[in-house]
Order: sequence, then structure tokens, then C-alpha cells
Amino acid sequence: MADDIDIQQHIKGLIDEEHGLRSRLSAGEISVEEENARLRSLEVELDQCWDLLRQRRAKREFGEDPAEAAVRDERTVENYRG
Repeated sequence: MADDIDIQQHIKGLIDEEHGLRSRLSAGEISVEEENARLRSLEVELDQCWDLLRQRRAKREFGEDPAEAAVRDERTVENYRG
């Protein structure tokens, strides 16, 4: 992901996919299990994207290169909640 705009567009795509999953479940096209499995994956990816945006903004704010920000692993971003 090259810049903030790309990350934001990716986030929008993930949110659109989430809405699509809910619609497909309502239409009976997928099972609850299929929806839940993909939703879990989407949540992790969304958390990683939001974390990356926060890192980039913090680096920019403190005069560092935002390109040095990196996607953190699932364990790291998911443990922020606890």
C-alpha cells in the first residue's frame, strides 16, 4: 500500500465486502459459518489498515517518513483491544 489514499480505498473496499456478505447471508447465498469466517478475516485486515494509517500519521506528525510504517501482524493489532 503506497499512501494514505490507497489505504483508505482499501478500507472502503473491505467495508463494501462486509456489507456484501451481510446481504448474501440475508439472501441465503452463504451460510452463517461462511459469513463469520470471512467477517473475522475482514476485521483483522481492517484493524491492520487502521493501525497502518495511525502509524503513518504519527510518523508524519513527528517529522518522520510515513513510508517507514509497516503492516503489523494480526497478534499485535488484535491485542490492542484487550
